[in-house]
Amino acid sequence: MRGFLGHPRGLLPLSGLEVWERFSFLGMQAILVLYFADSVAGGGMGMASGTAASVVAAYGTLVYLVSVAGGWLADRILGSYRAVLLGGVLIACGHYTMAVPYPAATWAGLGLIIVGTGLLKPNVSSMVGKLYATEDKRRDAGFALYYMGINVGAFLGPLIAGWLGQKQGWHWGFSAAAVGMTLGVVQYVLGRRDLVGGKQAEFALPPAAMRRALWLIGGGLVAVAALAWALAAAGWLTMSRVVDVCSVVSVAAPIVYFGVMFRSPRVSREERGRLRPYIVLFASSVVFNLVLFQSYSTVTLLAADHADTEIFGWEFPSTWYNSALGLIEVLVAPVIAGIWLRMGRRQPHASNKIAIGVVLGGLAFLVMAWATAGRTGDHWLMAAWWILAAYVLLGSGDVVLQSTGMSATTKLAPAAYANQTMALWMLSIALANGIQAQTVKLYDVLSNAAYFGLNGAVTVVLGIAVMAAAPWLRRTMHPVH
Repeated sequence: MRGFLGHPRGLLPLSGLEVWERFSFLGMQAILVLYFADSVAGGGMGMASGTAASVVAAYGTLVYLVSVAGGWLADRILGSYRAVLLGGVLIACGHYTMAVPYPAATWAGLGLIIVGTGLLKPNVSSMVGKLYATEDKRRDAGFALYYMGINVGAFLGPLIAGWLGQKQGWHWGFSAAAVGMTLGVVQYVLGRRDLVGGKQAEFALPPAAMRRALWLIGGGLVAVAALAWALAAAGWLTMSRVVDVCSVVSVAAPIVYFGVMFRSPRVSREERGRLRPYIVLFASSVVFNLVLFQSYSTVTLLAADHADTEIFGWEFPSTWYNSALGLIEVLVAPVIAGIWLRMGRRQPHASNKIAIGVVLGGLAFLVMAWATAGRTGDHWLMAAWWILAAYVLLGSGDVVLQSTGMSATTKLAPAAYANQTMALWMLSIALANGIQAQTVKLYDVLSNAAYFGLNGAVTVVLGIAVMAAAPWLRRTMHPVH
């Protein structure tokens, strides 16, 4: 069977699915904070900027918290192929629901997207890992190409949904996200023959037991939604309480999950030894994603208020800056993949690659601090190249860290927790968003320079700390190189 750019043929439908999933997810997220912060008269939700950023972070927390359940469902009930398919359908339904211009539809749509993304994200990444043998030298390069597909969607989503949302109306942008996810599901089904578990039934439970389990899970979700509605109607479930609960759960979940895996009798002593250095990689992902995901909250708000958005007299949507981040990652990913392949055994150890990514993310925010230093008042503009320079650093760090981190996760995962360990990697993003849901409240309190400078400096210092731990990580991360 012919391959795809020197890689297994199944990499094509999985990368294609991620193109459209990221198109829909990040296209919607590019306008979500602006939609929340816009006045009710302008079609938005009328939130303060800091509150809007905090709610977006809480939404991100829930998306990646549910990834744990998605990994468990794939391992124990559905199998990876069907978990990803069901997730894609739910995401599409969520975006179609958000296209309806009513606040209740917004919250219902976000709920469907949270559940669907939790099913799709950890399992599609795990399916990429199953295309390669553990010692296959193409593995890191394959994940880099897969991540390039992710960022094609990250480029196109804000470009199209952002323009529609800011120029035509927020719900037009949500509609574009819905169409994109539908296309993703269609091409995924068409390419199923090249996927592990796509040719024949891949169930962890017999079909009858699977159906019963799904009915129970679905009923539980409906009950939780009904309870949330009742508590909100009674005035107890406020937005600030939801955000705070998300932050607490995002801290507790990875602690509990690491504890379960360390104590599980299905995890061998050798596998347990590989989990210890994985905690460092997990923490590195938390630190990096704490700055990365602010590109869709504080940086988006900063660009909307203070970035130059004019080219030859034509005003473009500020959300197009989010597309620039995706484009940078598309251009950088094949370069990095090529560098790793050319270096072969001489390439940096995975822990050093991840540390480099963290440092680059911190430097991106230090650039933002420099750009905003000394700026006062509400009517100043920053040149486009400041944001673009920061995004070159942030995008390069993201490609290095995420492609290496996902590859390392599939190698270090205990056999009994294959999909769930990828979900644990997603929990690092949940924790980052949970912390961000609290820290972004300072955006309305500190100056821009102080806010971005503090974030950037802490991130750089922690990245250097990971580099200092490299000798121990190299000794304990076998078979990761």
